[in-house]
Amino acid sequence: MTKTGFGVDVGGSGVKGGVVDLETGQLVGDRIKLLTPQPSTPEAVAETVTEIIRQAEWDGPVGITLPSVVTGGVARSAANIDKKWIGTDARALFSDALGGRLVTVLNDADAAGIAEDALGAGKDAKGVVILLTFGTGIGSAILHNGVLLPNTEFGHMEVDGKEAEHRAASSVKEKKDLSYKEWAGEVSRVLTRFENLLWPDLFIAGGGISRKNEKWIPHLTNRTPVVPAALLNTAGIVGAALAVETGIAP
Repeated sequence: MTKTGFGVDVGGSGVKGGVVDLETGQLVGDRIKLLTPQPSTPEAVAETVTEIIRQAEWDGPVGITLPSVVTGGVARSAANIDKKWIGTDARALFSDALGGRLVTVLNDADAAGIAEDALGAGKDAKGVVILLTFGTGIGSAILHNGVLLPNTEFGHMEVDGKEAEHRAASSVKEKKDLSYKEWAGEVSRVLTRFENLLWPDLFIAGGGISRKNEKWIPHLTNRTPVVPAALLNTAGIVGAALAVETGIAP
């Protein structure tokens, strides 16, 4: 019998959820997506998550991602969601909204990292794997032989006088109208700093621009292999479902 779980990925514009096959990382049935409420207060988002789970008719544990640093189930930051999240016990909030069921809450990039490491582009990798999501900023997750070090913020690391994400986020490429080769030069600069400090065995490149990986990954000059993410826009859902199944609770 297929082992399944449920994950919800809360973003700035949409809240997405679905049933996940925990052995393959594939969604079972349709992904459900609702607009993120505006304002995206904790109570309003909890109502939206509850509606997704009601529509899915799911009655088991639920893993939920937030675009936040999460420690002890408490949101410590808020990126693209209402600032009222800061200091909110998100795990208790969601658990109460769902009738007291088991809930895990974690950072969205960490969830994507868990999913890609276990069932995506890093599933055969050993050692240290770093997932980076290139978008408006740079999200990050680091795992060692499948074990997550939660809440890394590598996008804010200074690289030659600028934050990494101010050099190499995909938004910088668009804003400065850089060619893929020019932008890859900035990405290489950032990856070289990360690899000199952390000595990873593999980088996984996520975010929307990873879909066009053939246009820029071949131009990278850092020494560590870089592969595109495999699960793309389902990684957060898959990682959240894996997190609650395996008891990961940062």
